[in-house]
Amino acid sequence: MSGLSGSGCEIFIPENDLKPLKEIEKNLIKKYRKQLWSPFVKAIKKYDLIQSGDKIAVAISGGKDSLILAKLFQELQKHGLKNFDLEFMCMDPGFNEANRVQLEKNCEHLNIPIKIFDKQVFKVVDEIANDYPCYLCARMRRGALYNFAQEHGCNKIALGHHFDDTIETIMMNVLCSGQYKTMMPKLKSTNFDNMELIRPMYLIREADIKKFSSYNGLNPMDCGCIVAAKKTSSKRREVKELIEKLGETFDNVEKNIFNSANCVHTDAILGWKDDEGRHSFLDNFND
Repeated sequence: MSGLSGSGCEIFIPENDLKPLKEIEKNLIKKYRKQLWSPFVKAIKKYDLIQSGDKIAVAISGGKDSLILAKLFQELQKHGLKNFDLEFMCMDPGFNEANRVQLEKNCEHLNIPIKIFDKQVFKVVDEIANDYPCYLCARMRRGALYNFAQEHGCNKIALGHHFDDTIETIMMNVLCSGQYKTMMPKLKSTNFDNMELIRPMYLIREADIKKFSSYNGLNPMDCGCIVAAKKTSSKRREVKELIEKLGETFDNVEKNIFNSANCVHTDAILGWKDDEGRHSFLDNFND
């Protein structure tokens, strides 16, 4: 095992357990075809995520989700299912040295040609939003990624959000905000012309991503955030644990939460909101 030290922490990468690149790529479309490759392709087709001529910026955070997303895209391009171009971009928001080195080593082994650019997001967030850093951090990172993608001629940004992220977002909106919203598989940017955000891992389960990473000896970094690392609680983690707990007494609870966003009965809701404002069921009650 090799040790990487920096900024007061030490990370060990089990190089002997890391499988060769060719084997990892084979496992992605063979051994884990049902769990990863098939739902990846299904989401692209179902939600019409890629069109011929697209130039897609694949956002690499260094975590397991984005690394596997990058490999899935490479395999998709290799097999010629779509005529599109790729850019692999990574923003360093202020990683410590160990995490930066780990990110670079992982991408080198996986043959992911990343372009890294620096933005001191963590420092800014720590100064102005220390109590609730994640929301502001996500917005700042998203804006920086859009800028970088646009500068490199991309018309889409791909993020590594998966099925579990989606159902957790639904539950967080219901429990914490009193509204019903989900994480969409694709969005048009409101601030950057002709730019879209896509989520091709939308139908992939987090447990399968973890199994693939472990089986192939991958050692991805966590979010690397020096601000969130100080926190002892996370609403998203609490919601994740709640969903797991509900699964002990409710059958198919994860699928049912997800499917609820596909089966909203508009004649059985009190109200809704759209670009024109808020509406009540009473508006149409006497029609």
